[in-house]
Amino acid sequence: MTGSRGAAGLVVGVGACRDAPAEAVYTLVSGVLAELGPDAGPLLELATVEAKATEPGIVEAARLLGVGLRSWAPGVLASLATPHSSPTALAALGVPSVAEAAALAGGGELLVPKRKSGGPGPAVATCAVARRGPAGDAPEGE
Repeated sequence: MTGSRGAAGLVVGVGACRDAPAEAVYTLVSGVLAELGPDAGPLLELATVEAKATEPGIVEAARLLGVGLRSWAPGVLASLATPHSSPTALAALGVPSVAEAAALAGGGELLVPKRKSGGPGPAVATCAVARRGPAGDAPEGE
């Protein structure tokens, strides 16, 4: 299910707390993709902010899903309009959105706004899904 940059398909933006278990990230992402169903398109990649690109749980979730992990500079993510913002992400990473902005950073439309793992309380992981059309242009500053 691995895609390429110019291909049409789905991009899942992912955020996670430090040392989030891969199982939490994978379960959240795979559950959202299952809800969308196969007709939504192939999964092209996971995407996140540069500071989270080496988080073991995110890296392992991408491996389990059989896709690459793309990271975006905070300035790119901060420049994108998203439906939800997080004071926690802003304070910790300098971006108002990780999951939604990372999903949208390569172009496309938001299909699934930010979802959080677990129940009440702070989320261990978040994700959002965007559909990218063919040859979607990346924003300046990639």
